[in-house]
Amino acid sequence: MSDAVPIVIYTRTQCPLCDEAKATIREVAETTAIPVDIELVNVETDPELQSKYGERVPYVYVDGRPAFKFEVEPERLREKLLAAQA
Repeated sequence: MSDAVPIVIYTRTQCPLCDEAKATIREVAETTAIPVDIELVNVETDPELQSKYGERVPYVYVDGRPAFKFEVEPERLREKLLAAQA
């Protein structure tokens, strides 16, 4: 089995879209049987990140590359996870 695909979600507190993104990522990872390693980064804890992302979260990186902003599209995520495993 390959290593888990790293996923970074830039998030903030009280962010329903962020919660939805996390749920979608977990669901797609489970249905594809591809392990993921999700790291949550709260932009509110860092002035530099707050200025860079502000309200524009969730911002999702898959395997070190920018992948999604605001909404995670399941089919595109599936493609990205499969590509990262290849």
